[in-house]
Amino acid sequence: MRTYTAAHWGVYEVERNGNEATRLHPIQADPQPSGIGSGMLEACRDVQVRVKRPAVRKSWLEDGPGSRPERRGQEPFVEIGWEEALALVSCELKRVIGTWGNEAIFGGSYGWSSAGRFHHAQSQIHRFLNAIGGYVRHADSYSLGAARVLMPHIVAPMDELMAVHTSWDVLAGHTGMFVTFGGVPAKNAQVSAGGPGPHEVPGALRRMAAAGTRFVNISPVRDDLETGADFEWLAIRPNTDTALMLGLAHTLLVEGLHDAAFLDRYCVGFDRFAAYLRGEQDGQAKDAHWAAGITGLPAARIRALAREMAAARTMLNIAWSLQRSDHGEQPFWMLVTLAAMLGQIGLPGGGFGVGYGAVNMIGNANPRFSGPALPQGENGVKAFIPVARIADMLEKPGETFTYNGRTLTYPDIRMVYWAGGNPFHHHQDLNRLLRAWQKPETVIVHEPFWTATAKLADIVLPATTTLERDDIGYSTRERFMVAMRQAMRPVGEARDDYDIFTELARRLGAEARYTEGLDTPGWLRRLYGESIGRAAQADVRLPEFDAFWQAGLVDMALPGQSVVMLESFRRDPQANPLRTPSGRIEIFSQTIADFGLPDCPGHPQWFAPVEWLGADLAARWPLHMLSDQPASRLHSQLDHSPHSRATKVAGREPVMIHPTDAAARGIGAGDVVRVSNARGTCLAGAVISDAIRPGVIKLSTGAWFDPDLAAASAGGNGNGNGIEKHGNPNALTLDRPASGLSQGCIAQTCLVEVARFEGEPPAVTAFKPPQLQPRYGV
Repeated sequence: MRTYTAAHWGVYEVERNGNEATRLHPIQADPQPSGIGSGMLEACRDVQVRVKRPAVRKSWLEDGPGSRPERRGQEPFVEIGWEEALALVSCELKRVIGTWGNEAIFGGSYGWSSAGRFHHAQSQIHRFLNAIGGYVRHADSYSLGAARVLMPHIVAPMDELMAVHTSWDVLAGHTGMFVTFGGVPAKNAQVSAGGPGPHEVPGALRRMAAAGTRFVNISPVRDDLETGADFEWLAIRPNTDTALMLGLAHTLLVEGLHDAAFLDRYCVGFDRFAAYLRGEQDGQAKDAHWAAGITGLPAARIRALAREMAAARTMLNIAWSLQRSDHGEQPFWMLVTLAAMLGQIGLPGGGFGVGYGAVNMIGNANPRFSGPALPQGENGVKAFIPVARIADMLEKPGETFTYNGRTLTYPDIRMVYWAGGNPFHHHQDLNRLLRAWQKPETVIVHEPFWTATAKLADIVLPATTTLERDDIGYSTRERFMVAMRQAMRPVGEARDDYDIFTELARRLGAEARYTEGLDTPGWLRRLYGESIGRAAQADVRLPEFDAFWQAGLVDMALPGQSVVMLESFRRDPQANPLRTPSGRIEIFSQTIADFGLPDCPGHPQWFAPVEWLGADLAARWPLHMLSDQPASRLHSQLDHSPHSRATKVAGREPVMIHPTDAAARGIGAGDVVRVSNARGTCLAGAVISDAIRPGVIKLSTGAWFDPDLAAASAGGNGNGNGIEKHGNPNALTLDRPASGLSQGCIAQTCLVEVARFEGEPPAVTAFKPPQLQPRYGV
């Protein structure tokens, strides 16, 4: 019998010897499977890196909550039995809730912990914490913090837009020109939340190129796009895309190339934006010459590009990374505005995309319906934070902040309970987070592996991986629903999150609310059964559960389906209005203007970033560091796998640098280099390439954070911090909000300097577990 599993990077057939998996094969329907899955089985069986037993930080175990938090990550853990561990956790939850209330618990789950929809750790921990009274939650995401807040005001929520992008077949048939800000990075499109299959982006781009689509890649990195054919690369300065789009818009306006009829019928506020373009407010026309001085691109090419876009059926696309920057709302707002001026929104092959290449599902035409999802219950705590404001929350309890037109207050957090994520990957300025991490009295983590987050916890409970449990894989707009049969026995004493939370809920008198009387098989049947009716509304006939579980895969593709984003809105905006206040595209938003935010006014504008190559600060830190998604893993997941380790240079994350910049610093290929700024220093392995703009470096995220904590305690590296040894760029990135509107992260706004490391570099210890001391039966 064939059995299958799903991961964020693919759907796999499981080759078995008895009940144990021996190999994972990408399904035959996948034309270009991701290499990430090749090391998944070996990575899950790596007993050196696995958390095998419950473990408690020595000081916390001996002296109680709040004991020596500065020693997190520097002292041994004591391994204990499950009964003692569950008793410690349940008693600590009772203490915190009884003393400070549920608002003292931050339920910090963030990450892609499981493609399976039931064992999705974020859903599990939130359901559990809601069952015992609630918790402080986070809103939005690191990937889309600015866009998720902005886009509902001006056109539609991001989740809606992501699910209705014009499909690849329509683009191949109709798009004459595809202009992308930040590329269409196929490495990012290796993934979907519940398992991609098949991988569509590389083949789709090639089909478009073969059909005659002309591509223009506006990015500091040429390799952000691969079409199998030649394309134009405009190597823009990082963080200046808004200025370029304004220059393009000015040319369209003054040369009469904008679609005035479309703007009048489908948009509001263009006149106020046009006055800004002409410089009526500040005396500066935002013309091509002005944009050239900011972007580093020739004014003549900017003007010509505007004319070419107006003359063709043009799709404008923007990468998610552009809104992870200072004033990150502006490039997304400006992209929609520029597309509106071209007047092709809602036409086949024209308009805009907000993330082609970001994940596999964008651009797919598979049926759309709500699949299996674990209900999380009702949260009794109303306090929340934007996801990227963790350090602010820990450092500034009681202080206020603005978010989406509201003024909110940071809660006083005494416990962090984390499952299914790695904040010491996602967050910015990790040296600051290390200091803020000392504030909570207790940090509890569920983890399969000894990541930095696990090492910096007080109590670590070993959790199973996707391969060690039964589940259901599903993603919106993906082709397959997958019966994910357990492929291997749990390593050590690892338990499913559901089993852990069930035992804790029993001790806290909340078992019935949490489990509703169901075990894992019962939940899988229920969640699948609830999906059958929703699927039928999308013309998908799902078999009954037993047939699904036996077959292993359900192919949900409906041949002949195509999607054109905002087609019905264009056909009849009165009958099909947008969910914006006006029902139309809001080039000027009165709602946002009324918030009175100096850093995010009522229409798109250019704001100079706090750090960029045009800033005075560039005299001290002359290189702009981009920290993109890695090709060899998803975020930090499976960094310890053979596939990811094979990409390291000198055992560290590779950093791409232009030959001119490398030569000026005496750096050769393969050298260990120091990447530094005032916030920190990390070590990386040099890769020299002319596929990056001079003055820019690229250091991908996801190397397991490996700080020299002892050196930091002893005075650090000149900036009060120890050297990060493995190449994690978030040792350097800036932890401040995009604006008072979204509070999104700005990881892509970061200046650094690079130098060759002299002498013997310190050893990388990211994949070594902490010192463990066994103690059972106490």
